[in-house]
Order: sequence, then structure tokens, then C-alpha cells
Amino acid sequence: MRVAGAQIDLTVGDLPGNEAKIADAMDWAEGEGVDVLLLPELAITGYPPEDLVLRQAFVDASVECVRRLSRHSGKVTTVVGFVDHAIPTHYSAVDAYERRVANAVAVIHDGDWVGTYHKVALPNYGVFDEDRYFAPGSDTDRVFEISGRSCGVSICEDIWLDDGPPLQQARAGASVILNVNASPFTAGKAAEREEFLAARALAAGVPVVYVNLVGSQDELVFDGASVVMSARGEVIHRSPQFAEDRFVIDLDETDRGQVAPLLSEEAEIWGALTTGLGGYIHKNAFDGVVIGLSGGIDSALTAAVAVDALGPERVRGVAMPSRYSSDHSIGDAETLAKNLGCRFDLIPIEEAHAGVLTALDEVFAGTTPDVTEENLQARVRGVILMAISNKFGPMVVATANKSEMAVGYATIYGDMVGGFAAIKDVYKTDVYRLAEWRNRHGEVIPVNTITKHPSAELRPDQRDSDSLPPYDTLDRILRRYIDADMSIDEIVAEGFDADMVRQVAVMVDRSEYKRRQGAIGTKVSSKAFGRDRRLPITNAYRPGRVVGADGESPGLGEARET
Repeated sequence: MRVAGAQIDLTVGDLPGNEAKIADAMDWAEGEGVDVLLLPELAITGYPPEDLVLRQAFVDASVECVRRLSRHSGKVTTVVGFVDHAIPTHYSAVDAYERRVANAVAVIHDGDWVGTYHKVALPNYGVFDEDRYFAPGSDTDRVFEISGRSCGVSICEDIWLDDGPPLQQARAGASVILNVNASPFTAGKAAEREEFLAARALAAGVPVVYVNLVGSQDELVFDGASVVMSARGEVIHRSPQFAEDRFVIDLDETDRGQVAPLLSEEAEIWGALTTGLGGYIHKNAFDGVVIGLSGGIDSALTAAVAVDALGPERVRGVAMPSRYSSDHSIGDAETLAKNLGCRFDLIPIEEAHAGVLTALDEVFAGTTPDVTEENLQARVRGVILMAISNKFGPMVVATANKSEMAVGYATIYGDMVGGFAAIKDVYKTDVYRLAEWRNRHGEVIPVNTITKHPSAELRPDQRDSDSLPPYDTLDRILRRYIDADMSIDEIVAEGFDADMVRQVAVMVDRSEYKRRQGAIGTKVSSKAFGRDRRLPITNAYRPGRVVGADGESPGLGEARET
């Protein structure tokens, strides 16, 4: 059986554009003389369409696209994802909300729409909300006859069930499993996915063809890495990560097809960051980006990601020194821009900062300077970046990393200003690792930026370590508390100082309101802030807090750092 896959980048809601790309892939497959062509999950609508599926006109348009594509089809059978109407259903044991649509694939051939399959397993964890929208399918063991072969057709999560549709289809006589996907990227997931698919192929005793989406949608990135497993659980084809790809493989032949190498951890995270930012800018029709360059590691890495994603001509760096900015920071920022080949502007903020303080003289009379005056510097910089954005069109990209966002070391309406936060899911220690990786073939990010002590430079001789644990320690605590949802006691049991862990936990919990106001950013970890991790902002639960003898709960009124 000659199978083709089209690993393509699609846009949510762009039904005409997606339909055109699908039709082009169908024409290509006809020329290749294949038996069947697979396209990604919800290819017609893009993934995830979210509340668009609640609009009747949107679903009607999705179905009409399938009708047009079926009329366009020829000798090749095409399996294409779309949003379909469903018989209204609800889960009486859970809720009474009717789901009137289904996550579906259409099987089209020779001018006809010959069959439809509705996704059975609807993920409702992490970034997924499919149970919110879709009615589950029930035809778990149906097979389709394609070119004289019995084929099992399924969608993404279906293949993750222990005894899901693919295995039931194999028992019903399917000689090949065809699985279409929109599987979001997390670091290391491609390798883990292949181990699982190999086990599924062995259990079913038939080849598995797995076609994945590529590209980005808001904070999600899809890395492609489509794969074909032999019945023996061997990889006989792998598409590259983060690139569109069309492939053909003959399942009856013993020779392997193209097997692109899996990227290193640093390379695949870099691919996700550039794909995420580049896709967001392109699909939302921004002219480019503008980034505040402090001379520090976070803005340097963000600028390097932006240039790799968009090209230097669409990136503008702006250094905005204050009285506390060191000469080497200004120089490092300028050197970075020169190395990257992007525009560089120098706009001192001392006069603007002083002007705001003068305006506040009467209100602030009798008070002592504190973090308020420090944060005003960040907010003045935010105003300047937004002014450039409004005047010339580039979107502001925020530069905070995951460690800073976790503990609240980012200023609302200051360095959190931006339409996208490129590295918000990258811990500080990984920021350094990625910077060194990016420099592997020659210095792009100045070495001094990597080696100097991290500092916000908002007061004399300031260092992050003045009020935070060392980043290698902090990040190890954060990975446990945030990514693994470990308790304070569990983290302490692994050898961390109890007071330090409690301090970090309080900072994380008290900063939820700031994160909720921040820009979205590319998800690269197993639990990113936002869609992955959803905690209440108004939240009096403090792990490890003891209720006082008077019955009061201490700690409810701590001042928030803004």
C-alpha cells in the first residue's frame, strides 16, 4: 500500500486558505500515484478552533469545504480533518451541556464523500478542552476499504487509549492504522511519542502511519515529526521537526523511507521558540517586532529568537538606559544588535523618569524612595516601546523568562508590556543554556552578557541574588512546585532548605494575578503558565501555613509586589 502524508502549517479560521493548501496536497498525491493521503487533525478549520465551533455558520462552512474537496478528489483516497455536525449528546453523569459538533475526519475518493469518523477520545487536560466542545464518536472498530486494504482511521488521542479504536480496528481486520494528529510540542515529546507508537504497532501487529500538524497557533507549537512505524515497531519514516513536509512510503516494501533525525533538546526548543514567535507575527499580520535591549541575557536571547524567526530587517532593538545602567550593558546591547544585524536605537530615559517623579513630588512628599521609583523606570520603558509600536507598527515582544514570571520579578505595565512573550516558558538556567547553544558557531550573544551577574539595574549595584536564591537552586524548586505540582514537604524531603522553599512558594502563589495579565508566549514545557496551569487569582490557600490560636489565618494580607 502506497501511503502519502502532508505535514502542513494551517491557520485557525482560515478555511479558504486551508482548503487551498489541502487541495494542492491532493493534487500532488495524485501525481505520486499513491493509494491514500493523510492530512492533520482538523486540517480544514485549523487546531484548536476553540469557541469558533459554537458558531453554526463556522461548522456549516467546515462541512461545505469537505463537500468541495470531495468533488475535487480523484483516484487517491484522502483522509482530512474537519469539524462535523453531531447528534446532540450530553454526559448525564457529568453535565447537561449538549455537544452538537464532532472532531472528525472525512474519507473522500473519486468525487465522493465515502465516509466519516468521529474522534472517540476527547482530551480534557493540560492545554486541551475538547470535552468542552465535542460529542465523542462511538464507532470504535469501523474499518475503511482503501485500494483493497482494510484500514483503521483514528484521530490523535484515540491511539493513546490502552484499548482504543486503533487496536479495536486491528482486531476487526485492519491491516494498517492511519492516525491524524494535532499534537502540541513539549521538549522531548517526539522521542517519547515514538516509543509509544512503536508499542502500539507491535500490539496491533500492523503498520502505524502517524501524520502530525506543524506550525503554531497562539501559544501552542506543533513540531510535525510525522512517523511511520512498521508492524515490528521500527521507524521506517520520520518527517523533520518544525518544517512542512510531504512524504510517500510503500508499506509493502522492506526498504525504509526518509528518516529525518530528531533534534537535540536545545535545537528543538529553539525551533519551537522561533516557530511560535514567527507564526504569531505572520498569522496576525504584524510588521515586525520591537524589543527593549537591556544588555542582559533575557532580552539578548529574545532578540536572537526574533531575528532567527523573522529576519533582522523585521526586528528593532531599543536600549533605554537610566542613571543606573552600566556602560557595559549599553555596549553589550549595541554589540548584540550589530551581531544580529537588526536596527538599534538608543533612547535614554533619565529625563522622562525624572519628569514622572517631579509630577509625583507632592503626592510622594514625606515618603522614602523604594521599589516604586525603581519600577517607574520599567514603566517609562514600556511607554517608549508602545509608542514605537503604535507609530511604526512592530509588535512589542516582552522579555521575561519563566523563573521571573514564576516569582513575580517582572513589572506590570513595564517589562511585561508586549503582545507576545517569547521566552516566558523558558527557565533562567535554560536561557543561559540556549544562549550558549546559539553561540556554538560563533558569538552572537556577547559573552559578557552571558557571564555577568544578572541584574535589573534599577538601583545601584543591584543583583538578582540580593532577593532570590541562586537561579540553579531556584529553578530546581520551581520545576518541582510548578511543573510537577509537588508540595512544600515533598520538595523539602528532596534536600532543599525548608524556609527557602516556603519563600519561593509564597512568591509563586502571590504572583498569579500578574501572570494572568501578561502576554501569551510559546509553550515548550510540560506545564506552561496559562492554558496548562490554571489557578485562582483570589486564593487564600498557602501551603504550610499554620492557623493561629486566635483562629486567624496569617498571611492573607501580604503586600503585593507590582
